[in-house]
Order: sequence, then structure tokens, then C-alpha cells
Amino acid sequence: MKNYRWLTELLSPEEGHFVSIREFLFSTTTEYQSLDILELGDYGKCLVLDGRLQSTLEDEFIYHEALVHPPLLLHPNPERVFIVGGGEGATLREVLRHRSVRKALMVDIDREVVSRCKELLPEFHQGSFDDPRVVLEFTDARRYLEENPETFDVILIDISEPVEEGPAYLLFTREFYQVVKDRLNRPGLIALQAGAATCIGAGGECFSAVHNTLESVFPSVSAYMASVPSFSIPWGFCLASPEPGLDPLSLRDVDDLIRSRIQGSLRFYDQLTHQGMFSLPKHIRTRLAEEQRLIEDNAPLFTYR
Repeated sequence: MKNYRWLTELLSPEEGHFVSIREFLFSTTTEYQSLDILELGDYGKCLVLDGRLQSTLEDEFIYHEALVHPPLLLHPNPERVFIVGGGEGATLREVLRHRSVRKALMVDIDREVVSRCKELLPEFHQGSFDDPRVVLEFTDARRYLEENPETFDVILIDISEPVEEGPAYLLFTREFYQVVKDRLNRPGLIALQAGAATCIGAGGECFSAVHNTLESVFPSVSAYMASVPSFSIPWGFCLASPEPGLDPLSLRDVDDLIRSRIQGSLRFYDQLTHQGMFSLPKHIRTRLAEEQRLIEDNAPLFTYR
């Protein structure tokens, strides 16, 4: 019998998920967080930050296609894209598939995360950091947006969950979303990962609270979800726009847009997938509609760790 070690993620005091670790490729504590790059038994190479699984080689395409392509295809002509976080370079990779993109500015607070991902996870970024359209900055993304007047067509927020003492929790607040709104062109969209989409048991609060907080800032907000196997539970995402009337389900020509606007083939996202992602079950729609919590700088949300 093989002597496996286990990556264990607690989703709540009552629930968890564990996956076998075949090999530790790199482990350290950076200035901002713990960083592990592992080889998992079923999922291959993976990035783990502060003990939370970020993405794995076998199914990262689901998460990254779900995050990137709905907002970029809903936008009529996305030329300037801002990426918050995204250390693996996989979000950047998907953005650069869009022929219209002229500039992709990626701001990650942790230089060492990006450096190690460049070195050890080439299958994730696929050389995207070397594209001449890319500008890479290592600083706090919120401070960058507050201090720089540059505006963007799409802003993608690809950060880890808001854990206490981690670097991301002030990027889930009403005040931060207002800064993001002020840096969007018209038309403009943001998309972000919003935590577990069960709305029952483990992780239920994050998704609905993020959605409600976005609605306090943006006139158009849409929630959607995708099943990422390595996360063990359905994962939530949100789209928002300063333009009223955004309805992702009105987009009926996704396959034609993919053919005309995206280089290469996609593995997850197409017309049927788009319709499914935005067709949320009734109990989740009910939870989103009833949520009252606002995430604010002085009242942050922390997920279980």
C-alpha cells in the first residue's frame, strides 16, 4: 500500500476535502502568504496559497475559461484588460486568446508566487508572460487602481479566498468594488471568483455576500457557477457592469463569437455551457435574493481556514 500524504482543506468546522500528495515540488512562506506547488495524485501539478488549493493541471481550464470568456465575449470589443492576481498566468493565457486585446495589465502583490509559477508551472501560463501585450506589476492591486487613472474595458479579479491575515480580504469589499467601477470604460465589465456556490453548508455565505455587495455598487450583476472537480463543490462567479440591463442569458451566439474572436480551441466553454452556468438552481437564486450582508472595509468577510 502506498504511503500517501494528504492535502486537506477544511471548508467549515464540519466539512473538508482531501487529495493525495505525490510530491512536494516547492514550499515556502513569502512576504504575504504560504506558497506550495505540489503534484497531486489525481490532479497533477497544483498551486496552493495559504493552504487553499488555487488550481490544478487537470481541471484549471474549467475555472479559467469560466472566469475569462463570459465577460470578454459579452463586451463588444475588449482591448484593455486588467487582471487582479492570477499568479499562475492561466487567466492571462486565456485573455490573450482574444484577438481584440491590445493590452493586458496584470497586477499581483506577490512577486515570488509569479516567479515560482513561471518556473514550475509552464503548462499553466504557456509562455503568456512573454507576450508583448502584457504589462506585469508587483504591488497591491487596490492601491494601483486608486493611484492610477487608467481605465479598462474588462477587469478580472482572480484572487485567493478572503482568509484572515491573508492578502486578499480587502479586495472583496464594497469600497474596492467602487474603485473598480471607477476604472471601467463604458461599456465595461468585471468578473471575479466568488467562492463556493452551494449556498448550503460549507462556504454558503461568501457567494451570496459577494453578490449582494456587488449589487450595492453596480446596476447590473449576474451570478453564475461552474463545477471544478478539484474544488470538490460547485464554484461561484459574478459578472458586473456599470451599464444597466446586462443579461448574459441574452447572448445566443457564443459559438460564433468563439470562432471569430478567440484564437485556438476551448475545452470547457461554449454556447451550451454558457447557458448552463447562468441557469442557477432555485435554492441558490433564493439565497442570493435574500442575502443582506454587505462586505465592507470595516466589516470584512473571512472564509473558514
